[in-house]
Amino acid sequence: MKLEIDNLSCDHDGQALPVYVARPAMVEGPLPAVIVIQEIFGVDDHIEDVVRRLATAGFTAVTPDLYALGGKRPDALTRDRVSALLSFLRSLPLQSWMDPNARADALKGKPAPEQDALEETLSILFSPDREMEKYASETASVARWLASGNGPAVGKIGCTGFCFGGGVTALAACMEPQISAAVIFYGHSPSADRVAGIACPVLGLYGGEDARVNDGVAAFAEAMEKEGKSFESHFYPGAPHAFYNDTSPTYRVDAARDAWARTLSFFATHLAPA
Repeated sequence: MKLEIDNLSCDHDGQALPVYVARPAMVEGPLPAVIVIQEIFGVDDHIEDVVRRLATAGFTAVTPDLYALGGKRPDALTRDRVSALLSFLRSLPLQSWMDPNARADALKGKPAPEQDALEETLSILFSPDREMEKYASETASVARWLASGNGPAVGKIGCTGFCFGGGVTALAACMEPQISAAVIFYGHSPSADRVAGIACPVLGLYGGEDARVNDGVAAFAEAMEKEGKSFESHFYPGAPHAFYNDTSPTYRVDAARDAWARTLSFFATHLAPA
């Protein structure tokens, strides 16, 4: 399918936020839209590919570069710097990715300038103090931008995200009524006190081996039920965190195939024109 690809920007609190956009080229008029929120590693080739996959399925798909508010990423988070960090992490066993001591040991063999650069990027991306509320607020701004008609012509608006982006998606759904459907790929659940703000159905897709994320899902499901909200969850036995990312050793094709089919069906149902 031929696609129209654009690099646009929307406004968030007076600052430009870059947005990568894809939609079917041979379609006139508004289409349902899906906002795609990056993994912790930012908008990269994989996330842009996910945007294009959604466009080939008949949506206008957009991804904001949440690390580039104001029009430019900080030096430590440029695509080249993050790509170098990913290459380093993928040289390690998967269990070492979230182990600060194992990462530090592996870094010791690197030349000093390379080691310093990797440590700087690591310290930002893996910080426990990531500004999730800020990133969710930026995502909400993208939804309002789409709804306003100042961007591409769209109908109803959905949102999905992966890992870090799954958590951002959940928070954005708590704060932005323009989001009509949300799909969380293995992202942390919002606290129970935020659930009352969710105005849309939510689908959660989780790797069965991802205890760090999954431990919060039951409380989220209970809070959603108590508030009368719609939440559907699926756990894939044997699948790790980030099972959908087909550029990563965590990729699991069977789980990814099923999760993608559920995602497309969910958005087709809930973002259908009135």
